[in-house]
Amino acid sequence: MKVLSLFDGISCGMLALQRAGIPVECYDAFEIDKYAVTVSKRNFPVIVHHGNVYDGDFTQFRGYDLLLGGSPCTYWSIAKKDREVDCNGEGFRLFKEYVRALEESGCKYFLYENNYSVHQRIKDEISKTLGVEPIMINSALVSAQNRKRCYWTNIPFASFPADKGILLKDVLESGVAWQNKAYCMTASYDGAVLYNTLERKQRTMVAEPIPINTYQGTDKSRTVMAGYHKYGEATIIKNSGFNGGTTAVAMPVGAAQRGRYVDGEKTEQHIEVREDGKANCLTTVQKDSLVCTPVRVGHYGKGGQGQRIYSVVGKSVTLSANGGGQGAKTGLYKIDLPDGDYVIRKLTPIEAERLQTLPDNYTAGISNTQRYKCIGNGWTVDVIAHILSSLTEKGGAV
Repeated sequence: MKVLSLFDGISCGMLALQRAGIPVECYDAFEIDKYAVTVSKRNFPVIVHHGNVYDGDFTQFRGYDLLLGGSPCTYWSIAKKDREVDCNGEGFRLFKEYVRALEESGCKYFLYENNYSVHQRIKDEISKTLGVEPIMINSALVSAQNRKRCYWTNIPFASFPADKGILLKDVLESGVAWQNKAYCMTASYDGAVLYNTLERKQRTMVAEPIPINTYQGTDKSRTVMAGYHKYGEATIIKNSGFNGGTTAVAMPVGAAQRGRYVDGEKTEQHIEVREDGKANCLTTVQKDSLVCTPVRVGHYGKGGQGQRIYSVVGKSVTLSANGGGQGAKTGLYKIDLPDGDYVIRKLTPIEAERLQTLPDNYTAGISNTQRYKCIGNGWTVDVIAHILSSLTEKGGAV
């Protein structure tokens, strides 16, 4: 097959073609993310890259068989405040480039993908333009991830992928999964913090046993702290560990729970912390004057910023742009499971790849931040492979 791919990302389309057993004569890709292109070139040196879709002369691909693409959902996603809900924004202009490529290249088959949460008005216009209705497939059928996506295609496939029964626990390198399926992998996963998973049901995090034995035989003390507040006085309860030693004290700070207005609309509730060590003015509203204390229960290794362990019953520590270790940027958080104490960690890049049914280390060679972004922006390969396999089963172009 001769394949043209727009918004190619890390070339999940090429990998899906291989899994579907479809020979590829040539594969031309348009992509502007340099990190995604780096991953693509490392895995598929034969792919020819062309850059920005707006600069594309798609007439040079006359005679090609298949057009692939999924324009960025950033503008349309329900997760975006003030998202575009009609066909007058940048999101639809990017989609129109896909349409232009289809018209200029004359590809016999096409496959277009986008987020299930796209507004119905936009979905209807895409369907009208491409002449087919979308098919919603949840990646949960073939992976450990809940990921609903719409697919517009003229490839004659008539069945959904079989449910492989893959659960989150099946893709972990270590630790314990506390849910059966992961939440949808997104490009912003690198910024995951605990409340995303516990409260907002997004950015899946995993429970990892606390390595208590790392304290034994060292001069490090295990610190257990709890904030106890009564009648305006704060008492820190301290327990030294294994070898005694000093304990750190986490001083409480004044805070308030606020729901701010942005552009006339009330945002989500957030904890706002004072920087002057004072309490907020007492009012008849209880949430106007709160006490906020991170509850640190220990650390592992040298106790660096990414190795400190906090209890989930306290508030999150301030996010940092730096800091190494397993809990880089956020610290680690302890939860109580039936058989012991655990910390919360983010998915590893390899685990994130497995959620998208990518090979282990497919995105290696770039920073973890960019790996998460590329993986989240990519396709669930086995879903695409299932759709494309109909080209061979139905006597299509192959």
